[in-house]
Amino acid sequence: MSAVRIFNRAIWGVFFVLILCAGVEAQAAGRVALVIGMSAYRNVVPLENAGNDARSVAATLKSIGFDVTEAIDQPLGGLVKTINDFSFRSETADISVIYYAGHGVEVAGENFLIPVDVTLQRLEEIGQQALPLNSLLSAVGGARKLRVVILDSCRNNPFAEQPKFNEKPATPGIVMTAADDVREGRLAAPTPEQGTLVVYAAKAGDVALDGEGGHSPFARALIDRLPDRDTEIGMMFRKVRDEVMAETHNRQEPHFYGSLPGIPYFLAGGDAAVASLSDRRTAWGSLGGSQRLQLASLAEGGNVRALIGLGYMSLAPGKDNFDPEKAFRYFSDAADKADPEAMFELAKLYEKGIGTKQDFTKALALYRKSADLGFADAINDLGFFYYQGAEGVKRDPEKAVALFIKAADLKHPQAMYNVASLIDDGVIKGKTSQDAARYLYAALRSGVKDVLAQLTERPEQFKLPTRKALQKLLADNGFYKGTVDGGFGKGTVRGLQLAYGE
Repeated sequence: MSAVRIFNRAIWGVFFVLILCAGVEAQAAGRVALVIGMSAYRNVVPLENAGNDARSVAATLKSIGFDVTEAIDQPLGGLVKTINDFSFRSETADISVIYYAGHGVEVAGENFLIPVDVTLQRLEEIGQQALPLNSLLSAVGGARKLRVVILDSCRNNPFAEQPKFNEKPATPGIVMTAADDVREGRLAAPTPEQGTLVVYAAKAGDVALDGEGGHSPFARALIDRLPDRDTEIGMMFRKVRDEVMAETHNRQEPHFYGSLPGIPYFLAGGDAAVASLSDRRTAWGSLGGSQRLQLASLAEGGNVRALIGLGYMSLAPGKDNFDPEKAFRYFSDAADKADPEAMFELAKLYEKGIGTKQDFTKALALYRKSADLGFADAINDLGFFYYQGAEGVKRDPEKAVALFIKAADLKHPQAMYNVASLIDDGVIKGKTSQDAARYLYAALRSGVKDVLAQLTERPEQFKLPTRKALQKLLADNGFYKGTVDGGFGKGTVRGLQLAYGE
């Protein structure tokens, strides 16, 4: 592997934090939201409040600084285009949020959101006439820091009044043929990627209420709580849940799936600047006393995010509450609940002997557990262990490369850059200059400032075929109109800046 262009763990950890903190103000679209409301259904039961809910949630998000796209009663074709456009914009946003109000159903274990022009004749046609939930998860998936999908769609079964569907399935796979086979207004539990939060108006398998007086109980709680100043997003959603349960007399309980990223986020209020701090210890350590008390209260109840936040606070440099042993206990408690981020942080404490006795065997076991759960930081660090060799780890460059690729495919910033460099050097067999360019382009779109700096200041470090392939990607995505010749002049530099989001 190249010793020149591959960042090792220690160098990257310091350099990357400095780059991100310096580059925050240059990012163009910081907070974007797509609000979808499906109310005026043409062929199934209409919803009284979904359109009102969407418009009011959109207005609320605009009031706290989001660039909001509204899609009210759009047919499927228009909705798909809107989502594709929003997905592209999300790639250079720090925070991406989608709110959906309308019909949603589960069929054969998959969740579908129903557009206003649905006209099902057979149940197996639902994949062609409805929107899979995964399309919304993909649309927010490119956002750089925070990704949230909110679904107020667990209402009534829109096909309950329809006659039986054609008894003869048109395609294999889905064998149900009647409206009764659509789960009655319910959605299955989603499986979002690490760092993406999915919020349901009601728990998977339960029905949410459409409500009276213009808004559903869930939408009303969102409208009330989204503008709460200086309230960390995890606490804000807990307040939404509590308000809905109180209004519905415990008949409806919102539920959360997936996970929030490791940095604290505030959608409204002065503490919003905390989210610009990329170092987790510094970010959590910047919170005030009231936030600390809220986290302590949640941690007593076993809340994993609160335990992790308190762990980072206890490691914050220059703070009166610096207490590595306490951090070790918080991360241990969270790791016992199978949280991969906590396992990763606990592994680092064992590796370095901070807050506990140094024990690389325990550290390695935790790195592996975290990596097995898909935590990109742990996967990338394991890659370095296998590349360099370490206590209990025999040097294995081939396995290291496989881990780097896995981490890069999970959008780990260091891994994306390193994999591109390795491909360019011919180290990774079977990969081409087009593959190297795709990793560089993905790193740019993910907001890795160092990749932008390297490509604009030292493009010659990459070979001509890789540079040409990257120019071609820039051109294909509308960022560059010049000749694809591998020469990185002013036009290419501007294209790189636009792809990055400046």
